[in-house]
Amino acid sequence: MKTRFILIETSHAGNVGAAARAMKTMGFDDLVLVRPRWANVLRKEETIQRASGALDVLNNARIVETVEEAVEGLSHLCATAMTPRDFGPPTRTPRQHFEMLIKGELRAQAEQALEPDLASNPAATDTLHGETGIGLMFGCERFGMANEDVYRCNVALSIPSNPQFGSLNLGAAIQVLAYEWREALGGFPVVEHTPPPDRADMQQVAGMLGHWEQALAHIGFLDPAAPKKLMPRLNQMFNRAQLTQEEIHILRGVAKAMLQSSPPKH
Repeated sequence: MKTRFILIETSHAGNVGAAARAMKTMGFDDLVLVRPRWANVLRKEETIQRASGALDVLNNARIVETVEEAVEGLSHLCATAMTPRDFGPPTRTPRQHFEMLIKGELRAQAEQALEPDLASNPAATDTLHGETGIGLMFGCERFGMANEDVYRCNVALSIPSNPQFGSLNLGAAIQVLAYEWREALGGFPVVEHTPPPDRADMQQVAGMLGHWEQALAHIGFLDPAAPKKLMPRLNQMFNRAQLTQEEIHILRGVAKAMLQSSPPKH
């Protein structure tokens, strides 16, 4: 689904760069600025530095004069507003709302509410079943979103945060929403940076235990005449540890050092 991040009257150039970086990190690239403080904000040095390599997002970004221009082509708008309002769209957490959106629950609710109209207007059904895109809207740093901009949205998203300190930097808020929306869309796979370990097989574990049995008897820790359950317990412990081949080599080295460290104790 088309995803657009809309920043309204942004006053700090660095936040525009941070927004671009947050978006690219989560695989998004459609950024629209509505009446930013600086007309050349996309080319300012602070913006470029904070973008930290997300220059393609900045290059593709658009600056418009009205919110109407910014939301053109979108069918679902999300406000980000922490200030309670007496009137307006429902308030939900990003995760809750995005899950509902992906599962189609919001569409089903809308269809139910419009059921009488749908019977006489088939085109309305087509519109509900074909979302053209989602817009995530953010207000200016000092005052947030204006009421009229919140009212045009389908939902007001609220990031769960510390009740005593809920202030988020604009770039951080964009990163949270970009992450939650990407996860709702299926997310990105986690790339394993370390190769999986080579597990030791049962024969290697048994050989190591035999080596340790000799070493423990050598230093007098194990009495071969009365071994009790020492070796079975060690066997169970090493089984739980799921030893790798490298760890087997280390334990054998320890056993070898014990055998060579002192004369045998009888």
